[in-house]
Amino acid sequence: MDFRILGPVEARRDGDRIALSGSKVHTVLAAMLLAHGRVVSDSRLGALLWGWDPPVTASAQIYTYMSRLRKLLGDGVEIVRRQPGYVLRAPGARIDVVEFERLDRLGREALRERRHADAQRLLAGALGWWRGPALSNVTEFLLEAELPQLEEARMLTLENRIEADLALGMHEQVTAELTGLVAEHPVRERLRAQLMTALYRCGRQADALQTYYEGRKVLVDQLGVDPGEVLGATYQAVLGGELGLRGAGAARGRSDAPAMLPAAEGALVGRSAELSLLTSRLAAGTDRPRRLLVTGMAGVGKTALAVRAAEKSADRFPDGQLFAELCHRDGTPKDVGEVLVRLLRALGEPGLDGGSPPGLDRDELVRLYRARTSGKRLLVVLDDAVGDLQVAPLLPVGPQAAVLITSRARLARVAGADTVALAPLDDDASLAMLAEAAGAERLDSDPDSADDLVAYCGGLPLALAVVGARLAARPSWPARRFADRLADPAERLAELSFGDLDVREALLPSVRRMSARGPSALRALSGAGTEPFSARDAAERLALSEDEAERVLESLVDTALLDLSGLDAEGLPLYRCHELVLLYAASLDPAQAGPVVPARRRPAAHDSATAVG
Repeated sequence: MDFRILGPVEARRDGDRIALSGSKVHTVLAAMLLAHGRVVSDSRLGALLWGWDPPVTASAQIYTYMSRLRKLLGDGVEIVRRQPGYVLRAPGARIDVVEFERLDRLGREALRERRHADAQRLLAGALGWWRGPALSNVTEFLLEAELPQLEEARMLTLENRIEADLALGMHEQVTAELTGLVAEHPVRERLRAQLMTALYRCGRQADALQTYYEGRKVLVDQLGVDPGEVLGATYQAVLGGELGLRGAGAARGRSDAPAMLPAAEGALVGRSAELSLLTSRLAAGTDRPRRLLVTGMAGVGKTALAVRAAEKSADRFPDGQLFAELCHRDGTPKDVGEVLVRLLRALGEPGLDGGSPPGLDRDELVRLYRARTSGKRLLVVLDDAVGDLQVAPLLPVGPQAAVLITSRARLARVAGADTVALAPLDDDASLAMLAEAAGAERLDSDPDSADDLVAYCGGLPLALAVVGARLAARPSWPARRFADRLADPAERLAELSFGDLDVREALLPSVRRMSARGPSALRALSGAGTEPFSARDAAERLALSEDEAERVLESLVDTALLDLSGLDAEGLPLYRCHELVLLYAASLDPAQAGPVVPARRRPAAHDSATAVG
């Protein structure tokens, strides 16, 4: 079975198109495909089908559409009623948007590692899944809700593919394409900078400068802003004659040393103290290995802070900067051997272009990695580490290198003095982050709605990024409309999703890493609210002794689902649960959560990584 939404919504069986009639049936199918296996509530389906004024018979009509889809799609596809809505299950089916996202992710990874030919092939393959404007036969309400983020994802993939083209010397081939894209998207600065680069390399320096002047005028006239860093740096590179194939790499500080850091996205708001602490620790000379840890709950901005600190410190590590994501998108840990192969390939180890050669086991990869990193001034960023056993093989040898790790858990291999624990942002920083994305004037015009949006996000940068992106994508919508959509706690997590940003998905790995008793305990504690509570308070809710309750609470702290919130009058620890975690906990299925089982012992810091070893 094939499903397609990157064009007209279609379902095909053995290559033959299944006849789906009417925009509403197409809308229901598209909404469930876009949910990626999550439940789509009746209220969301109603809004996508009829907007803000669904008919009184909405539930009955939705039931009819689901019955019709079941009959048309056949036995290979399940459409299951699960409160508060429906979920589509199609094991083995191919969905174009899923394939697009997979190839895009692999392509961006190849681009970061400067495997430009692989990046070009993968990103072109991702774009090949598009057959025209996405969702072209659904209701206007679904189109308005989902098309902007799909189009933005396509444009980012296109820009990345063009970056790979330019790195491969294909400036003549992409000049015409870029000229049309800049005319169609005049305020996308990265496209304009790429066109300037292509024109310059074609010997058209005057045209490259004229492209910049036109872009500056458009930005000032339409948005009231000056060109940003990317466009300004490209302009200076044109003036300085630094945009040749070799010069372009040198202008960005590239050399034969690996430069795997991902691009920092947006301004880093409210983290100046933490950023200063990390950069000073990275700059400090020492005779012992430098290992720094950024920890905190999902979505609190660990990766953004680590990448920015690594960027600011890059000149202190002339032998290169390595970057490795240690978990897949669903939170499952990556194979350490595969990570080592990727890092060794970036370090120039011969014979690894096709992956790990047969017979080369993990111990041998570790030996090669330590030999390659020994004595080098490298900065290694390990993102989303599960535990100490996963990190150990990836630590370089010697004090010249530094390692910056992000993890939801505390690590025994990093001293407390070298650990930065990120808390949610305060209200002022949250408002500043929203203003950065959506515009200060828009929020200033309705301060009550802005305050509500800040409150509903609970200071979580990921949630704020979602709201800011959605506001930016709907410039004509008032802030109150978004605030009203977030006001219902039952729908808030569903609303906090935009493109690749999804608060519920970010929390899911933490939930999966809980012990067997974790889900039931978390659900039981969801009624405690956001006020700090003690193990004694939790014991009553969990029907456990105080000692057993404390062990359960500590296991939730270890998975970053609870925070330590100070001490009570007796000097005993207090715990606090973030409001969005509470909403997630309340949504856990009671039947799956089961009873709380007394804990035999508190797990050691490395227990969560034993499956990785």
